[in-house]
Amino acid sequence: MNANVQHIMKRSLLYGFVITQPVINYVDAYPELQNKIQFEAPQLEIAEHGEAVRFIQKKLHTLSYFDQSIDGSFEHYTEHALKNFQADHELSVNGKADKETLTALVKNEKKQYKQQLETFAKEIYPGMHHEKVKLVQKALQYFDYYEGELDGIYGPLTTQALEIAEDEQEITLIHATSPVASASTEEKVPNEAAKEKTKEQAEEKTEAKKATEQPEPQEVKKATTAGMNGSAIVEAARTQMGTPYVWGGTSPNGFDCSGFIQYVFQEEGITIPRTVSEIYNFSKPIAEPSVGDLVFFETYKPGPSHMGIYVGNGSFIHAGESKGVEVSEMSNSYWQERYIGATRVKQ
Repeated sequence: MNANVQHIMKRSLLYGFVITQPVINYVDAYPELQNKIQFEAPQLEIAEHGEAVRFIQKKLHTLSYFDQSIDGSFEHYTEHALKNFQADHELSVNGKADKETLTALVKNEKKQYKQQLETFAKEIYPGMHHEKVKLVQKALQYFDYYEGELDGIYGPLTTQALEIAEDEQEITLIHATSPVASASTEEKVPNEAAKEKTKEQAEEKTEAKKATEQPEPQEVKKATTAGMNGSAIVEAARTQMGTPYVWGGTSPNGFDCSGFIQYVFQEEGITIPRTVSEIYNFSKPIAEPSVGDLVFFETYKPGPSHMGIYVGNGSFIHAGESKGVEVSEMSNSYWQERYIGATRVKQ
């Protein structure tokens, strides 16, 4: 029996079993099956509690509308996140998890995971151990193709899951050859991550030398950004604390994440692009952020989609969906999982 037939039989048996079990046991393990079950549940509203609420919170979290604790409690943050999602997707803005909203949540979550799968599957190969492999595994797990540990290792289980995904989704995902062009590819693959890291470190050292021709390079440790005072940037950003989040907002009446960054830099006489991706490409990548540098996160789509200004001590200030302009900890699991790097604006 081939892997595809086994997968179909297993999913059919699982659905029959899961439908009779408590939601708590399967909200994380079998997301696709849980989607089907959730459509049979009553409409959720504020003040409700339980695993069905947690299920909705997880979807809002995945789509970057909810950055609070996923606790199964339908309070104001959950309602606010639902309203933002409903407004962005032209639904009735009632803050309730009705069938129309649930359908849109599932549709957008599936779209995001499929996009994640197609994007990163092109960049991984058998034997690779990388965060990108983990992102692919997570997407495969969402569609019930992958049952292994999310370990970031491209092994037999990942290969099998990709084969099933290719067949069911009718897309090309498997790229069996390592990008290391050499006859001894097999020997080089396990060390690829280490080599990339070494290369990055070498490039960082080269860039550091270029950045300063001064005889005392070690002294360029201040919180400055190539002619710009990072502390002044942070101070300007802090004056906007509490400003509400507004989609497309670029003023103290309301900001979206990149509108906030652009406004702060303009206040210091520095012109930068408008969107997150444009700012990411405009600025210079750095290994570790200093005060006033920019930090980027991969949230609702592959690549940079959210950003903030590093304020020091592992924190950054940004315009978030839930609370507007606020300071968040980069060690928070939500941000830590989505962090993709830091850049510096060159003047």
